[in-house]
Amino acid sequence: MFAVIKTGGKQYRVAADDTLNIERVAGEVGDIVEIGNVLAFGEGDKVTLGTPFVDGAMVTAEVIEQGRGPKVIAFKKRRRQNSRRKRGHRQLLTTVRISEILTGGAKPSKKAAAKQAAAKDEAPAKKAEAKPAVEKKAAPKAEPKADTAAAAPLFKAPKGEPEDLTQIKGIGPVAAGQLIEQGIATFAQIAKLSDKDIAKIDEAMPFSAEQISDWREQAKELAKK
Repeated sequence: MFAVIKTGGKQYRVAADDTLNIERVAGEVGDIVEIGNVLAFGEGDKVTLGTPFVDGAMVTAEVIEQGRGPKVIAFKKRRRQNSRRKRGHRQLLTTVRISEILTGGAKPSKKAAAKQAAAKDEAPAKKAEAKPAVEKKAAPKAEPKADTAAAAPLFKAPKGEPEDLTQIKGIGPVAAGQLIEQGIATFAQIAKLSDKDIAKIDEAMPFSAEQISDWREQAKELAKK
C-alpha cells in the first residue's frame, strides 16, 4: 500500500519502511509522529482520493534523525550603491522512516520502542549516579560569562561622539548603527582597518570583505577633511 502525504508544504508518495527527509517536525529520535494530511492512498489500481484529505487516514513515522540540509548561499547586490550582502541558510530537516499507513480511523500499533528502551537504561544509571547529578547543576553557572564575552564589541570605541558614517557610500543608518555598536565610530578607525580586522568584521557582521575594503578607501579621503 502507498499513500500521498502533505507536510511542510510539500507532497510525498510513501510506503511502509520508506526513509525520507521532511521539514522539521517536533520529536526526539525514536519517537513516533503522526501525519494526518493524507491526500490519497491505494494499492495497485485501486486508489482513494481525498477532498483534499482522506477522512480517517493517517501515516505514522519513526524519527531517525534531527538535522539540517545543505547550506544555500543568498547573495544580494545593488548596482552603483557599493552594497553587497551574503547570507547562508540551512533548512531544518527531520529524517523519518514510515511505519504504518492507517485508514478507516485505525489507531497506530507501533510505539516509540527506541525511546522506551533508552528510558529503561537511564533509570538504573540515574540511581547509581546520584552525586554526579549535583555536579551537573553547578556547571551552567559558567555560561553567563561566556555570553557576556560574546556580547563584547569587536573593537574599542574611541572617546567622543561618533562621526556620521553614512557619508560613506554603502553605509546606511542601520549599518552605521551596527558599526558603532561594535566600536567603529570614526572615519579614521575605518581608514586604519587592517586586512585581519576586515576578516574579523566579515565573519561577525553581515558585510562582505570587498564591501568593507571599499569603505576603507572612502574613509581615507574623508579622514583627511
